[in-house]
Amino acid sequence: MNFDPASVLDAFAAMPIGEIIAVILGILYIILAAKESAWCWVSGFFSTLIYTILFWEGQLLSSALLNFYYMGMSIYGFILWKHGEGREEKHLAVTSWPLSRHLFAIVTGVLFSLFAGYLLTAYTPARLPYLDAAVMVFSIFATWMLAQKILQNWLYWMVIDVAAISLYWSTGYYVTIILFTIYVILSGYGYFSWRKSKAGV
Repeated sequence: MNFDPASVLDAFAAMPIGEIIAVILGILYIILAAKESAWCWVSGFFSTLIYTILFWEGQLLSSALLNFYYMGMSIYGFILWKHGEGREEKHLAVTSWPLSRHLFAIVTGVLFSLFAGYLLTAYTPARLPYLDAAVMVFSIFATWMLAQKILQNWLYWMVIDVAAISLYWSTGYYVTIILFTIYVILSGYGYFSWRKSKAGV
């Protein structure tokens, strides 16, 4: 889809109040997550609730199911961050994974993405099924990493959000593209913020 400034302005003008709220809550979610605030999950829950409906109506089926998953993870993340997974200090600390574990996770994610993309191609009318599937699979994984406070989740999100921008560009979600561009920037902020927290700075 060619970039058309007039179309972007039209998209903003026609933007329903629900999507505006979802965008604001989505940005707030990342900022609060970077600050390690458990309330990020509350903001994320309502943002993804709105996006679940939007993506389902736009036939981005994997993205719709992904956002439904996000709602469940928002509940899980809130409980985990509030109670520290039963730890005495009731604080879930930022941790890091070795390279070998990341390589295993990436290879596994690619295989699942190919399988999910095939299923979407064969059995659904989904657009860009393999890209849609890859965004879904790695987002599921990265969200779990975020809930567990694995430092490198932010690096995964930077790549995922760039892929999502390509996906939504082709389907005309201009405002969402802007949101995900902001996500890329905020993911960098989150990474450096958590790295300081891990170092005890």
